[in-house]
Amino acid sequence: MALTPRQKEVLDFLVTFADRNGYSPSFEEIAEQLNLASLATVHKHITSLEQKGYLRRRFNESRSIEVTQDYISAEKERLSSHVTVPLAGRIAAGAPVEAVEQPEVLNLTELASSGETFALEVRGDGMIEDHICSGDYVLVERVANVRDGEIVVALLDGSDATLKRFYREGETVRLQPANSAMEPIRVPAANVQVQGRVLAVLRKYR
Repeated sequence: MALTPRQKEVLDFLVTFADRNGYSPSFEEIAEQLNLASLATVHKHITSLEQKGYLRRRFNESRSIEVTQDYISAEKERLSSHVTVPLAGRIAAGAPVEAVEQPEVLNLTELASSGETFALEVRGDGMIEDHICSGDYVLVERVANVRDGEIVVALLDGSDATLKRFYREGETVRLQPANSAMEPIRVPAANVQVQGRVLAVLRKYR
């Protein structure tokens, strides 16, 4: 049966978490990772996926969610055969600019590990001291929660996107460029939406 984008995100997180830890995540961990509003929302997604045959749960046991082997096998086959990543547009490494999507793709079969990966072309020298140059492509994992110091795609005020290192400072977020000639961007945390964290940098020489 067809999956919604959010349901696929839940399934992929369950698979990744179980592979890494050897057991399934709690509802609280699912809600935190996927930025879901409540445990009731998590329960709704889990129940729907169970009804569609993608999950199994053992009665009255914690951490008992199991993704069916059919889904895991199908995903491995899909990823091993062919992966294209959306080229979502251009991202500023200097001053933020409006993010505009473009209907293009990059074929990154060996680098892309899930359907929640996309690419952006860098414009500007704001991250040059981290060896991310204008014209490079960054491969980004779509996540809402990141650790301090990670390179992220940040959306400011719902419209302007920038590539920076992310730091929480109380009620403020500091978006730090990797260019000693540039000042950091400091904005209220409520005005920043993390779109993803950088997984890799791709550079074309011809």
